[in-house]
Order: sequence, then C-alpha cells, then structure tokens
Amino acid sequence: MAYYISEDECTACGICIDECPVEAISAGEDFYTIDPNLCTDCGACADACPVDAIHQE
Repeated sequence: MAYYISEDECTACGICIDECPVEAISAGEDFYTIDPNLCTDCGACADACPVDAIHQE
C-alpha cells in the first residue's frame, strides 16, 4: 500500500521530501504529492510529517 499526502492537511513544509529514500515525493503549488509507483511503503515521510498529513491508502 502506497502512502498519500492529504491536500487538506499538507502545509507544504517540505520535511517529507528530505526523508524519502526513493525520491517519490514532489512539490506541488499548494501541497506535496507521492508517486505511488515509486513509493516503497517505508513510512519515513509519515513519521517525519509534523502535521500528520501523510497516510497509507
């Protein structure tokens, strides 16, 4: 199961990008997104998110 970032909760702080070991996260205009084809389900991004905006599908 891949992770996803809730656009309603994401504050676009960028902390998750540095935590992703496979560079599956990219910056959008108002929030960040995770490419489900690259995500390895490690959970590093979710652990690092200060507002708990990252969830498993």
